[in-house]
Amino acid sequence: MTLVAGIDSSTQSCKVVIVDADTGEIIRTASAKHPAGTEVDPSYWLSALEQAIEQAGGIDDVAAISIAGQQHGMVLLDSKGEVLRPALLWNDVRSASQSQSLMQLLGDQLGVDGKKAFADLTGSVPLASFTVTKLRWVLDNEPAIMEKAAAVCLPHDWLTWKLSGSKDIHDLTTDRSDASGTGYYSSSENKYLPEIVELAAGKQLVLPRVAGPFEKVGSTKSGASIGPGMGDNAAAAFGLNAKLGQGILSLGTSGVVSIISATATTDATGLVAGFADGSGKQLPLACTLNGAKVIDSTAKALGLSHDEFAEAALASPAGANGLTMLPYFDGERTPNLPDASGSLLGITNQNLTPGNIARATIEGLLCGLADALDAITSQGIEVNSLVLVGGAGRNKAVQQIAPLVFGMEISLPEPAEYVALGAARQAASVLAGQEIKWSSAKMVQLTGEPNLRIRAQYSQAKKSYLAGSAGN
Repeated sequence: MTLVAGIDSSTQSCKVVIVDADTGEIIRTASAKHPAGTEVDPSYWLSALEQAIEQAGGIDDVAAISIAGQQHGMVLLDSKGEVLRPALLWNDVRSASQSQSLMQLLGDQLGVDGKKAFADLTGSVPLASFTVTKLRWVLDNEPAIMEKAAAVCLPHDWLTWKLSGSKDIHDLTTDRSDASGTGYYSSSENKYLPEIVELAAGKQLVLPRVAGPFEKVGSTKSGASIGPGMGDNAAAAFGLNAKLGQGILSLGTSGVVSIISATATTDATGLVAGFADGSGKQLPLACTLNGAKVIDSTAKALGLSHDEFAEAALASPAGANGLTMLPYFDGERTPNLPDASGSLLGITNQNLTPGNIARATIEGLLCGLADALDAITSQGIEVNSLVLVGGAGRNKAVQQIAPLVFGMEISLPEPAEYVALGAARQAASVLAGQEIKWSSAKMVQLTGEPNLRIRAQYSQAKKSYLAGSAGN
């Protein structure tokens, strides 16, 4: 039996799966935690990777390995490959003002609207989560650090490079899916945009070479081939064997909607990011900053376990008796409200109950994702099916309420680490020199009568909130 390993280096932890390269059967797994926060010393990721690999029985017997990781994170290196400062993660929104200034600068240079210019060039508007805005933040706030900077890479790029044993920054590699989330790469033309790097950093930096989807980019000490890796959303899609037109709803730390597409998007509103997938196609994506943590926080505040929270939500009627949650707990990306906080609207003496709060929380999360899906389809991207993944997707209330909100049947795959499995499938493909097909995950179909009231109530609450924010 030939074994391959897939790594998921997420915001919260590092997960390792070791599988049969021919069938995708999981042989061993392990995980290790990452520290909390929106900026992290990358050495913690490496320690967690080494710990998870050791707990999984090591990788001396694997023939290939690939790493998938959280997108957007900025790792700055000097000319010797030393990390210059803690990595700023995707959920760090301190660069919100740099997002605006970059668009203004590019627009002024080209004599056009800056948002549209970024969307046309990169497929995305550079929100605070994007790497490009973080580079500008460092230039504006830590110029001595930027003066020493020689290279910038993403979390999975850095881990892949460390796994290879190289200390030469010119050996850094990445893939299209992760490069497309930087804000200085065009997924439609498959090239970096050095003029935007200089606009953000004030100079040119060494950027990871963009490898092919199934290209070998190095070897481990034990001789295993190393794949180029992927961004986490692309890896999840690859692990699920997602097809053209299939949408993926992911409720993890963040909430994400992505669709496998043959067509690149250029959304000047900034709601849809024109990302690439891990196999040569496109992956237009809309993301909310707030996912499963909203359920965690609200359940904790109510003194309920997750099962009790689900039961309470399901005991409340659709619409939560008029109570609406706008779950902008950590600011928000869709809509772009980096300084926002969560709101509970429509409160009366009669409806302020644990059950209604639980119901409103889940409906708010799902309505935010439904709005994100609408943003993608408004770009002319067709969706013919939906798959629900992520930790919060295992919540029974989420499973029962989701079809009511989205108005269509939703497939629920058996629980698995699909990001890590996507990385493992890439590793198997690197070994074979071509894309490997594994059996698709077993699915349960979630059905329910669409309830237009839920979306309408949420939409009205959101409109009122945005009107109030504009007036402040």
